[in-house]
Amino acid sequence: MAELLSKKEIEQFIHSGFVRIDNAFSKQIAEAALDILWKDLPCDRTDSSTWTEPVIRLGMYTAEPFVESVNNPTLHTAFDQLIGADKWIPCRSVGTFPVRFPAAKQPIDTGKHVDVSFPGDAPNNYFEWRANIKSKGRALLMLVLYSDVAENDAPTFFTKVRIWMWRDYWPQKGIKDFLLWKSQTS
Repeated sequence: MAELLSKKEIEQFIHSGFVRIDNAFSKQIAEAALDILWKDLPCDRTDSSTWTEPVIRLGMYTAEPFVESVNNPTLHTAFDQLIGADKWIPCRSVGTFPVRFPAAKQPIDTGKHVDVSFPGDAPNNYFEWRANIKSKGRALLMLVLYSDVAENDAPTFFTKVRIWMWRDYWPQKGIKDFLLWKSQTS
């Protein structure tokens, strides 16, 4: 497969810490994943009156549409360009999913956070998981959207944040930026 990311996109990834890849998988794969997610939600996809919570979290998924969505020639080409051929392993699960709904009450998770990557002493307690900025075994955090998100939807948006505090506390060569997400309801 030909190169997917331009030199400018790779430079942007190096300097800003993220790159956006549109249409990385088919609409059919996205719909199949959405069907599974909706089946696991305690509300009706076609009846917005049942959408009473601002956010419902679903766990990890290993079903075919999820694994297929992140393991395809388009994304594998991007991984090779960003990390190097044969320097990554295919993803075999996708999640967790914060499913957001327009709701009158505010969600309790509208702050910023750092995604952690490995368990602490209590593997089932995600509040004790750890982040390691020196890790040599991790390269990318994929944020996958299976549906379009418009301005009037229950929005999740991403902000790039300077990590000046990380550099002050844990000075490391080459660490410049990282991606945090901030969710905000309108």
